[in-house]
Amino acid sequence: MIRVLLVDDHAVVRTGFRLLLQSRPEMSVIAEAESGEAACQLYLELTPDVAVMDLAMPGMGGLEALRRIRAKHPQARILTLSAHDDPMHARRALQEGALGFLSKRSAPEALLEAVIAVAAGRRYLDPALAQKLALADFDGAAKSPVERLSEREFEVFVRLAGGATVQQIAQDLKLSASTVGTHLYNIKQKLGVANQSELTLIAIRHGLIEA
Repeated sequence: MIRVLLVDDHAVVRTGFRLLLQSRPEMSVIAEAESGEAACQLYLELTPDVAVMDLAMPGMGGLEALRRIRAKHPQARILTLSAHDDPMHARRALQEGALGFLSKRSAPEALLEAVIAVAAGRRYLDPALAQKLALADFDGAAKSPVERLSEREFEVFVRLAGGATVQQIAQDLKLSASTVGTHLYNIKQKLGVANQSELTLIAIRHGLIEA
């Protein structure tokens, strides 16, 4: 039996995923969480075989939750989900220790395949995204300056581009406002921008947030 923890801030999405997963006799959804904070707590309590976790959630979000769970449970098997199928989100999640990355636009069967693979300790990427990653890595000369951001800078960048304030980000990520301000300064320097509006345009251009 594959014991699954579902993490998504949308109840309707969780319900759909639960019904799909539990249609397979070898899978059982043992708990659901609507935030990264709740996911961290439930993971410590239940130690599921697989955590299926959305990256974009209020509060600390999926990437920070992934980082914290892996810090305490290095062997944690986590499948990350995103409404975006851009290589940057996938690469960041994998670098933080996720075993799989799946776009929410994928076919339902792909979720089942992904959970089975991750439960067995294998990486899973849908073929289209894997090809995008391979092409992005091969064409190194064409890489975006966004690729030069550190893991923390990337997370702060996406949140800022989405309209979050420095204070909100500091609270969600348990950082000081001055630390977030330093990240913002470094982000602007690396991306060559002067204000938050330009950050938002870059994020939209790369498919990191919706226009």
